[in-house]
Amino acid sequence: MQVTSLLSQTDSAQTGAPVLKRSRLAALGLGTVTLANSYLAAWLFNLPPEVVSTSALLATLLLGGPLLLNSYRSLRRGEYGINELVSLAILASVSSADYQTAGVVAWFMVVGELIETRTAAGARASIEALVRHTPSKARRLTPSGLEEEVPSAQLRPGDVVRLRPGDHLPADGRIRSGRAALNEASITGESLPVDKAEGDEVFAGSINLTGVLEVEVARAGDDTTLGKVRQLILAAEQTKLPIMRLIDRYVGYYTPLVLVLGLMVWMFSHDLKRVIAVLVISCPCAFVLATPTAMVAALAAASRLGILIKNVAELELAARVRAFLFDKTGTLTVGRLRVARLLVAEGVKPAELVRLAASAEQHSNHPVARALVECAREVELPLAPATEVEESAGLGVRAVVDGGEIRVGRLNWLREQHGISVEEGLTRPADTEGLSLLHVARNGQVIGAIGLRDEVRREARESLAALRHAGVRHLVMVTGDREAVARMVAREVGCDEVRAECLPQDKVAQVRQLKARGYCVAVVGDGVNDAPALAAGDLGIAMGAAGSDVAIHSASIALMNSDLRRLPFLVELSRATRCTINQNFLIGLAFIVGGLTLAAFGYINPIVAAILHNTGSLMVVFNSARLVRSGEALPEAAPASPAEVPAPVSGALLSQPSRARRPHPVFT
Repeated sequence: MQVTSLLSQTDSAQTGAPVLKRSRLAALGLGTVTLANSYLAAWLFNLPPEVVSTSALLATLLLGGPLLLNSYRSLRRGEYGINELVSLAILASVSSADYQTAGVVAWFMVVGELIETRTAAGARASIEALVRHTPSKARRLTPSGLEEEVPSAQLRPGDVVRLRPGDHLPADGRIRSGRAALNEASITGESLPVDKAEGDEVFAGSINLTGVLEVEVARAGDDTTLGKVRQLILAAEQTKLPIMRLIDRYVGYYTPLVLVLGLMVWMFSHDLKRVIAVLVISCPCAFVLATPTAMVAALAAASRLGILIKNVAELELAARVRAFLFDKTGTLTVGRLRVARLLVAEGVKPAELVRLAASAEQHSNHPVARALVECAREVELPLAPATEVEESAGLGVRAVVDGGEIRVGRLNWLREQHGISVEEGLTRPADTEGLSLLHVARNGQVIGAIGLRDEVRREARESLAALRHAGVRHLVMVTGDREAVARMVAREVGCDEVRAECLPQDKVAQVRQLKARGYCVAVVGDGVNDAPALAAGDLGIAMGAAGSDVAIHSASIALMNSDLRRLPFLVELSRATRCTINQNFLIGLAFIVGGLTLAAFGYINPIVAAILHNTGSLMVVFNSARLVRSGEALPEAAPASPAEVPAPVSGALLSQPSRARRPHPVFT
């Protein structure tokens, strides 16, 4: 019985889940009836032995025929597997005219294979359920605005599709109009609905829960994020651990060894039933299934939570990681600036400071500009038109707003380039620690400063504490940001070590230093600007990989969402998988060694040997199946948007502007 027969048999007419062919099921049913008839004919009706033997022989042919045929094909290809042992046992029983024993042995092997296949299929079915969410049809809009139903495979970039509540998205794209809540669990593993509006990116396989959307297709078919996830998950199933490759390498020697043992039993006992029992019980199905069933179950559990593992060897490696190196921006923080502090000169209102700065910056694409404009919109401050806009990259912006010259930028830029001085006492270190500070000047006079910060993910500290509890000994944060900002974030999340103002090559050097100190290092980043460090680590983990081809392909493991709680789960899953594999090996070894001993000394007959063989295999499969439910108790992912997690503002609270109807942390 080959492992591939358990995990890879498919019916092309179905969805791809492993199943036994219908012809095998029909042969099993008919064989069971004829085998039972042979016993009933002897026990109840006392029919002649010829009738009993004929019925048992027919059952043997129906049940054992496929096994014999597979063995014959393997031998013709020069392959010597474990199926040949069962085939020899069946042939030995037939040659001694013990057709009932041959039929019962074949029946137990086929039924065992059916149960193992159905059970092992549960793990793969979990994977298939995650990646089989692309609908076969889509409602495409014609240039005239009418709907036409077309196969999803015919969608091309630039097409516009309409989705109603309950529809699955047929392709990746961007919302052209509409607002809705989407379930993106098939992509990110995040079970909470995500609100999407015009301009937001959406992924194939997501479910539209509310509202009507018009989506412009960006990627279709296998080019979608879901398509790439499916390809990588199925490819991961084909990868092997070193122990699996070792078994494959030496399995060809196992059959000759068992034949030698069977010959020795025959020489000392001259009992053919003992030899048949030895051949049946020595089939190492439980031993061979130990690793692949556990790995497929672990892949299913990881995929359900949006953890994409590209090689099962990387899953095994996660259990040995003792140091984590984190990028700051976009990993430990949400990667999006937010106004956290307002410092105003005498006679200037906080709302006026924000309005003027946001008005000057409203046409810029810089993250600082977006943070200022977002702050103004949240408190419903109307922006004034800005004219004569001049932007100095990385330094600041000049514009004319309400007839006055407004400059927003770094203090050095205002001083050195424009000779603008700052009022003494406007900023104090205690007020600006850990903040990126912008100064705002009107007509050559500084009227205030705006402090911005990148919000720390609210689950970061909890996740890093869980990593320590899991045995990780060293947590390092590296960033290109300023030292003060980096140290503040490191203190907040609980990192042991922090490296600030790092270039990409500095991050790689830090990874090498940790490895030189004897650590197995996992690098966690966003998969784009951290690609060199991800490649340098023993294990590279890309955060928030949904929709990012670079993130998916630059790391060993990709987290489709940005929930840091997936990291301690990954470590625990790796250790649970390794423990399960060891348990499976012990189960298989116990049944083979114990069964061989009992069979050689005549304590069990071939039928009992077949029962024990299948019992061991089923114990392994059921033990591995426990991993499928791993992570079910994992808390829901934290909101990814900083707007959902108001920034805590320390220090004195500022007065609320009269125009603000919706509170913002810096105004409350």
